[in-house]
Amino acid sequence: MLPLKPPIKPQLARSAKELPEGEQWRYEPKWDGFRTIVFRDGDDVHLQSRNGKPMNRYFPEVIEQVLALPSQRVVLDGELIVVVDGIQEFDLLGQRIHPAQSRVEMLAERTPAAFVAFDVLADGDDVLMDLHYDERRARLEPLIEAPVQLTPMVTDTDGAAGWLTGNSEGVIAKRADAPYTPGERTAMMKIKRVRTADLVVQAFRFGKEEGTVGSLILGLYDEDGNLRVVGHTSGFKAKEKRELIEKLEPYRTYERGAGEASRWKSDEELIWEGLRPELVVEIAFDHITGNRIRHGARFLRWRPDKDPKECRMDQLRA
Repeated sequence: MLPLKPPIKPQLARSAKELPEGEQWRYEPKWDGFRTIVFRDGDDVHLQSRNGKPMNRYFPEVIEQVLALPSQRVVLDGELIVVVDGIQEFDLLGQRIHPAQSRVEMLAERTPAAFVAFDVLADGDDVLMDLHYDERRARLEPLIEAPVQLTPMVTDTDGAAGWLTGNSEGVIAKRADAPYTPGERTAMMKIKRVRTADLVVQAFRFGKEEGTVGSLILGLYDEDGNLRVVGHTSGFKAKEKRELIEKLEPYRTYERGAGEASRWKSDEELIWEGLRPELVVEIAFDHITGNRIRHGARFLRWRPDKDPKECRMDQLRA
């Protein structure tokens, strides 16, 4: 029997804008997946989600990966990821949470998930959570073999800087001398990779208050020259929402349509108003899935100097 039982709250990270510096910090890449705590006791494997729910039925291939580890009794903290062509695809994980087992099995074969381990909470009869991070890392490394992955770790900011570029998602900074504290944000920081792109304003939605703009719908041109919706930006101040009506009016086509149904928005809130594709904005974003910006983009500035046709899909992978 393992010395720890589910559910265990994972240790959490607080957000930061820059990498913390100093000899007391260790750095790992940030993964874009499902936080998962793995309990293995012989042939019994239990996958626990961040909020304590069992995940076994959705990721059968990960259970097989864990059973291939040499350690028979272990509790690991890590992340489930799906990588396609070098890109972490978060939405493909979400598609697994499906009631039809046949669909889960089909997706497990087509786009298999992998488990990346970045901490060890128990090994055999030993509970390791009170050990410092450096000590836990030393215990973790010999436990992990393919197909389970061991997250990289570096001890300097120069080594970590590469995870703030390219296809990486950012950096997790951990204090070398800190124990594992379930549910707390005291010894970890997450620094997301912030990207920028120039996007075409395709349409807008009215705000809740009359005479205001709620959000701008943004697009990019694909390889075939088609303008595709990739996200939206909102969060404008009250004064800006009123001023946007006047700015957008000359570009309105008076075409209207509705976005995909959402449990979070009313039908009225989903109505969009078409615009000629002549306005360009620069936005900041941190997460993409496929060819979509997963969370709302942050408006930075208008780009009157930019030709809309230059706003191409490859910016999302830059």
